[in-house]
Amino acid sequence: MCRSLIAVFVASLVLAAGAAVAQEKGKVRIQLEPTEKEEIAPTVRRGLILDYREEMRKFVQSISTFARKHRPNFVLIAENGLDLLVKRQEDDETKSNPARTYIRSIDGIIQKALFYGDPEFGKPFANKDKQKRLLRLTAQAKSNGLKVLIIDYAKTPKVVDESYRIIAARGYIPFVAHAAEAGLNSLPPYPKRPYMENPRSISSLKAVKNFLRIVDSTPFGRQDEYTLKLHDTNYDMVVVDVFHGRLPLSKQAVETLKYKKIGARRLVLAQLDIGAAASYLYYWKPRWREGSPLWISAPARGDPDKFHVEYWSPEWQRIITGNTQSYIYGIIDQGFDGAVLGGLDVYRFFETGREKGEEEEQ
Repeated sequence: MCRSLIAVFVASLVLAAGAAVAQEKGKVRIQLEPTEKEEIAPTVRRGLILDYREEMRKFVQSISTFARKHRPNFVLIAENGLDLLVKRQEDDETKSNPARTYIRSIDGIIQKALFYGDPEFGKPFANKDKQKRLLRLTAQAKSNGLKVLIIDYAKTPKVVDESYRIIAARGYIPFVAHAAEAGLNSLPPYPKRPYMENPRSISSLKAVKNFLRIVDSTPFGRQDEYTLKLHDTNYDMVVVDVFHGRLPLSKQAVETLKYKKIGARRLVLAQLDIGAAASYLYYWKPRWREGSPLWISAPARGDPDKFHVEYWSPEWQRIITGNTQSYIYGIIDQGFDGAVLGGLDVYRFFETGREKGEEEEQ
């Protein structure tokens, strides 16, 4: 494996201790749909109240600026966090406008379980009011030139077919996952071939008609076995983890993934979480824990090895982007065509103190 690649993902980062962040109860103007209101606990830092949503927008925008400086056609897709697409007007909070700077910093969005899989796997979306809000936001994303990708969760062929039909009818790019997110460690058993399979080479997100997501690649075997297995498919785009087991994918592995079984070119995107730090990833230091450094917050629900982070912290942002030792630079150096940015909706945790899904806003 290339030494420079390992250096990017294994070299330790020198971090300075962040300033303490005090919190107080109160209200702050946040970017919501006109019908939504929330009581939140704003963060006061150096006399300023943080707008958690705007801080996430700025973080994504900085990732975009850095990535495209090194690779102008680098694809960025924002996963969930659809409320970031709009801002409420300062003079009339019943109205909203597109967050244009943020929208222009990304190429597309992924929304999970829009039609099937929330809250129960394989079942229709239960909260109809929430679904209507998400449908408005996905439609707004499309009207603003963003590609909309949907991941539903179902296994029964009848439901899988229905999900693909509904998603495609709206002009969105579908993938129906056959397992919950953490269990995406194999190819879908149905359908055997990609939905809307096509022989054309794919050079941009605009041409993508279908995609595949693999979260855990270790069950595929060795790195070469894994990449050859995915190479033996005709998906227009594959979204994979940067790492296979403890080691990052080699440049040769990424290059292998870039070609369909028929030989046509496709996109290969890396997935990363910019809203949580994981104790099993390369950047984690032995003495780190909740509250040390100060920007490491509470453990994520259901995963004690992942911690919410104060993503506006300069120390955390330097781990993700902005220099040649950062996560994003490593992804670019590996040869990925782009990245899917997860963890964007962690702003809800800091606004309300609740995990996503505990008490969804109406």
